[in-house]
Amino acid sequence: MTTTAPTDLPADRPGTVGELRASGHRLRGVRQELRENLLTALRAEHDPWPGIVGFDTTVLPQLERALLAGHDIVLLGERGQGKTRLLRTLPLLLDEWTPVIEGSDLGEHPYQPITPESVRRAADLGDDLPVAWRHRSQRYTEKLATPDTAVADLIGDVDPVKVAQGRSLGDPETIHYGLVPRAHRGIVAINELPDLAERIQVSLLNVMEERDIQVRGYTLRLPLDVLLVASANPEDYTNRGRIITPLKDRFGAEIRTHYPLELADEVAVIAQEADLVAAVPDHLLEILARFTRLLRESSAIDQGSGVSARFSVAAAETVAAAALRRAALVRESTATARPVDLLSVPSVLRGKLEFAAGEEGREDEVLEHLLRRATADTARRALRGVDLTSLAEAVTQTPVRTGDLVPAATLVASLPSARAATRTLTEVANRLGANGTEDPGPMASAAELALELLFLTRKLAKSTDDDTVQYG
Repeated sequence: MTTTAPTDLPADRPGTVGELRASGHRLRGVRQELRENLLTALRAEHDPWPGIVGFDTTVLPQLERALLAGHDIVLLGERGQGKTRLLRTLPLLLDEWTPVIEGSDLGEHPYQPITPESVRRAADLGDDLPVAWRHRSQRYTEKLATPDTAVADLIGDVDPVKVAQGRSLGDPETIHYGLVPRAHRGIVAINELPDLAERIQVSLLNVMEERDIQVRGYTLRLPLDVLLVASANPEDYTNRGRIITPLKDRFGAEIRTHYPLELADEVAVIAQEADLVAAVPDHLLEILARFTRLLRESSAIDQGSGVSARFSVAAAETVAAAALRRAALVRESTATARPVDLLSVPSVLRGKLEFAAGEEGREDEVLEHLLRRATADTARRALRGVDLTSLAEAVTQTPVRTGDLVPAATLVASLPSARAATRTLTEVANRLGANGTEDPGPMASAAELALELLFLTRKLAKSTDDDTVQYG
């Protein structure tokens, strides 16, 4: 989604309400706009949810039905399940440009002014009422619910400057509108809704049902056209707050999100979201994806808090950073991650996990065990059918040294040169996509995975000393 409004507004757009009527433009409410544009995308088999992975058959059909029904929506799910990412795709279903009354605080449609000032201007100017155009990125408003959020932030308050200018407190034009009215004809997203104090949640009741706002003891009838969407963590583990029952009742749809159900989706999320500063081969991304999934199944981890997708993304970025550091220290021309770089993940990212009660002191042991399991499972899948016996025999005779500060070229040069072992290593490289390049990094990464599998299946010994790992 574009975060800033582009400047490529076509020059022939109508500039007054008279020209707008002459152009044949029709007024559509935000729900009707979303409904019609979603139907157009579905009929054209165009993906309306770019960048959303793993929700195709579960969350997205529910979300589409809610939008077609015109419902306000709350997404429920543990941390790191892509709730905010999903909310931020909603503006892509709005028209790219929409007309508004020029100078209006609330972005009112020229055909339908709702504030006293805009109604007066429309009556005075008639067809000469000036029209501006607003990009869809400006019609999406996001608010993180924090304890210091006030009613004035969401709804509005009396503007003391306007009162000082001579207006009375009872004059509707003294109001400084809050976030929700200013999102008129757009989408308001409130992240972590239960964190909003209950008395603040009450202020949203009239907005969602009666579509009016109440400020300082008097009601201003504003037929607001707003789609309210929210995210929340399940109440069964969120002790910080809750969504009050009357507000929950006003949401037309409550949709549960989830972590990726398929391993391929988990890998796709990492590849899409991680900002990698070095090359990370696919087999390492798969190991990290499996590691994350094992953490979500482990009784040693507090599953109420969940294991965020941000954990696996941060893990991939950490592995890439370890490879880049090695490349700088040993003066490699290119940086490619290897299985040895995975050792940096548990110590760096342990703080992103909540361990179950009784696991104090075993955190490193749990993480290292699950990382070994993820590595073994990935290596078995990738190298299924490859006979590694000749490689094991050769390494038993001539140990291979690797480590955090061992260059890829040095590791590759130390690999066994016996014909049978070389054939095995060539097959391993083919399986892991490490052939066809002069860079020794991919071959070093593939060979390390094969050696680690031999160690994990007890066909090789492994010794660790400072930054050096030796297989033999």
